[in-house]
Amino acid sequence: MTMSKKYWRGLPELNNSKEFQAQHQNEFPEALPMDEFLASESASSSNTSRRDFLKIMGFSTAAVALASCETPVNKSIPYVVKPEEITPGVANFYATTFYDGYDFANILVKTREARPIKIESNTSIDIPFSATNARIQASVLSLYDGARLRGPMQKGQEITWTVADQYVKKALAQPGVRLLTGSIISPSIKRAISELVQNNPQVKHVVYDAVSYSAMLSANATMFGVSALPNYDFSKAEFVIGISCDFLGNWISGKDFARQYAQLRKVSKAHPKMSRHIQIESVMSLTVLMPITVIWLNQVKWLT
Repeated sequence: MTMSKKYWRGLPELNNSKEFQAQHQNEFPEALPMDEFLASESASSSNTSRRDFLKIMGFSTAAVALASCETPVNKSIPYVVKPEEITPGVANFYATTFYDGYDFANILVKTREARPIKIESNTSIDIPFSATNARIQASVLSLYDGARLRGPMQKGQEITWTVADQYVKKALAQPGVRLLTGSIISPSIKRAISELVQNNPQVKHVVYDAVSYSAMLSANATMFGVSALPNYDFSKAEFVIGISCDFLGNWISGKDFARQYAQLRKVSKAHPKMSRHIQIESVMSLTVLMPITVIWLNQVKWLT
């Protein structure tokens, strides 16, 4: 059985640059100074001791290990005037929000020496939408993405902000301009777009989401007269019936629903009765797999 997908181990291999091809053909990126060492008096002497032999073998092993992997050089520069809020070795936590067009959460960002290294949910105060999922926690990696855009680009070429501003102003002067965005929850961005449309009457703002809930909005408007999404509290639901809604995964706010759902699925003195859950779906989703996994883990626990 052969694999049909090709996985790249990095951007140099994906771009197949000349430097990567040269390095790929060379087993050792750096030349090993074995000839100079072996040509020394201690190595060429006929009275080579056991200690010298072990020294040569140890050097060759270390040289091969160092040559096979290029270790980056990190230079530590001490503070001339240390900022008051930074103490080396002591982490700082900053409260902020995360929104990428789909996931939203109130989060705490852990930093060391002004470098964000971990994202966790902000549970210091009782506020909604404070849970996190794997996507939100992994978003810290995007801050260290060396291939991310560092400025404006036009037709694949980097340009300055002055050139970009001139191009945008010229484009806005033309009739029939459409500004296409996803759903925006930021008041400041909404105000900026409103001012742009007011100053340029030929511009119209169009909202489109790849993962859309327009069908649910229309259904609620027809049935209840309100075009809005419901906000459920699964911590108070003793009987749950789900029909084609992965509420523990990506349905509406799965990260918050999962935390609420877990409160009644764990039997304790405060909650002696476990909630009952019936899930009906045509595909295998996270909500379908979760009860099965819990039952399997409980069986393994009893068997062991």
